[in-house]
Amino acid sequence: MPRRTATMLASTLMLIALLCAGVFIPVPYSEMSPGPTVNTLGEHNGEPVLQISGRKTYPATGNLNMTTVRVTSADYRMNLVEAVYGWLAHDNKVVPHDTLYPDGKTEEQSTQENAEEFSQSQESAKVAALKALDIPVRSWVIVSTVVKGTPAEGKLHAGDVIKTVDGTAVKEPGDVAKLVTKRKPGQDVVFTIVPAKEQTAAEKERRAPAKTETITIRTARSDDSGARRAIVGISAGTDHTFPFGIDIKLADVGGPSAGLMFALGLYDKLTPGNLTGGKFVAGTGTIDDTGKVGPIGGIEMKTVGAREKGARYFLTPAENCATAARDVPDGLTLVKVGTIDDALGALKDIRSGDTARLPQCTAGS
Repeated sequence: MPRRTATMLASTLMLIALLCAGVFIPVPYSEMSPGPTVNTLGEHNGEPVLQISGRKTYPATGNLNMTTVRVTSADYRMNLVEAVYGWLAHDNKVVPHDTLYPDGKTEEQSTQENAEEFSQSQESAKVAALKALDIPVRSWVIVSTVVKGTPAEGKLHAGDVIKTVDGTAVKEPGDVAKLVTKRKPGQDVVFTIVPAKEQTAAEKERRAPAKTETITIRTARSDDSGARRAIVGISAGTDHTFPFGIDIKLADVGGPSAGLMFALGLYDKLTPGNLTGGKFVAGTGTIDDTGKVGPIGGIEMKTVGAREKGARYFLTPAENCATAARDVPDGLTLVKVGTIDDALGALKDIRSGDTARLPQCTAGS
């Protein structure tokens, strides 16, 4: 066989071997890509995304779209060829697998965590919208979770309302840990609670809870990496009662990043006129009960998905602005927001056409 032919044959075989290796050898990466975007003012799967009962609502036109990111599943094993293609693709992003699924988290665990964050984001969106409208919302501190094998197991339950700890009124979730840690490990701490069942019954019957209980728990010593302290084994959270019915219907979505857009959608439906002036606005961002907007992941994917859907303006959490501004889709204006009031102010400028005043994201912001 001529040397030239042999060399070409060897090179071809080597290329085939490398391609096979690229296809069959897994690499520790996952992929993110633009996901669906849904108008919070419209319908999804045949029913309104935001449903309000017991309160006058107003028709709203235009778009206030929440945005999402698609990610490969926890058990998907990307090969080298897919990773290289993802790195080269403009609208996709390849990241280390542990970035999306840290500590060996399974698909089921990730889905459950995202569902819990999504549920909490809906509650915070409702609170933030109503507070922005000066509509009173009743709130109280509850037992959010009870850790198995800790002193609180069997004594406190998720949903119990915490009234006092050692006789001191509890006003914020953080008060619980502060009061418990005033004790030394092994000492008793006394909780005054409204049992979850009584609280639920009282809410349904629109009355004040009639029953409280006093629970004494002997504290244990913490075993985490922090300073040794007294614990009982619970995490505290906040629950709310709204003056009218609010339901958010959006399946197959997880995580907390739709909070801002849900809050704005609710605000729009509860006020006359249109927040957007009929314009196509999309956005993202977590939101807390006070209306503060927080950062999210996958901002580059969300701006691409929003622009592909037709968005002209994108409400961007302030902490995501620098990243988002590195590669802005043509025709999309990134609007920097840090609170729901910032977003409402930006929407006022958008609907009036005074867009020169908009606080835009820049690479240095």
